[in-house]
Amino acid sequence: MIYENLIDRITIDPEVCHGKPCIRGLRYPVETILELLASGMTNEEILEDYEDLELADLQASILFAAKLTKVKNISKLVA
Repeated sequence: MIYENLIDRITIDPEVCHGKPCIRGLRYPVETILELLASGMTNEEILEDYEDLELADLQASILFAAKLTKVKNISKLVA
């Protein structure tokens, strides 16, 4: 799959989840998907729990996070 097509799955709409980056305009913030992956859930487990998501959505979330790391200066991350 072409990376540009993947990133198109991430949408930002002020009317959806307060403008947080989400999957395909659905109310699944990228942040939530990344947290599920970081918790150790497998792609299969996530897709089973969230039936309207697709594997490409999970890949798009990871790609979106990777693009965010391409900043010149990160002085401090606050949790």
